[in-house]
Amino acid sequence: MTLAPSDMLCFALYSASQAMQQAYRPLLDRLGITYPQYLVLSALWTAEGPLTVGGIGQAVGLDSSTLTPLLKRLEAAGLVERRRDGKDERQVRVHLSPAGRAMEAAAADIPRCVGERTGLAPEAMAALRDEIAALAAELRRAR
Repeated sequence: MTLAPSDMLCFALYSASQAMQQAYRPLLDRLGITYPQYLVLSALWTAEGPLTVGGIGQAVGLDSSTLTPLLKRLEAAGLVERRRDGKDERQVRVHLSPAGRAMEAAAADIPRCVGERTGLAPEAMAALRDEIAALAAELRRAR
């Protein structure tokens, strides 16, 4: 049975993802960063210290071939520094620069602004997030 896109769960998720990124765009444009860069910076802002490239990839769902050019752009912008691990030179650790750390304060209101744009109460937004995360985990398990 063929379904119209409007009847497909995958299309609803895809469409919502695009709309969410569009909601973020004007807020991130003021900071001069893209949505994937914001995700990487958020992972670093909430970490207890520097993260490996692999650790960032796990946190934001990107592989190292996608992350490497993104990290290079963040480094060129002066927001992060990439350094080889002293104990294991195969590992690259990503550190926030002072400018990257300062951007955290400038970005602090973004979750609230986007939350307001959803029209959802915080509890409903958290429940929806948890349902979508559970769906993603189930789809990964089913592979």
